[in-house]
Amino acid sequence: QVQLVESGGGLVEPGGSLRLSCVVSRSIFSFDAMGWYRQAPAKQRELVAAITNGGNTNYADSVKGRFTISRDNTNTVYLQMNSLKPEDTAVYYCTAEQWGASRSWGQGTQVTVSS
Repeated sequence: QVQLVESGGGLVEPGGSLRLSCVVSRSIFSFDAMGWYRQAPAKQRELVAAITNGGNTNYADSVKGRFTISRDNTNTVYLQMNSLKPEDTAVYYCTAEQWGASRSWGQGTQVTVSS
């Protein structure tokens, strides 16, 4: 069973930046795609960004131009978040997906954007 551990969340002022990391218990290239989701209070969980095994990326419209998903060559995925807004406040989850088979989740890391 794969394990995903997120880190890097915290409290930041509007306009600030954070970088989230997700360390996976095996090679991220054994999955079809890696992703970041978020869930704000009283809202549904939503996809923020994803990167396929081949390197293709996609982003939610609300974060395009501000967030960047990236990865290293082994087992870590990142989410660089710039120009943060209060509406970015949420618990952020890392995912590892085998298309048509499974999606594994991390435990989440809290991001709070507030002055």
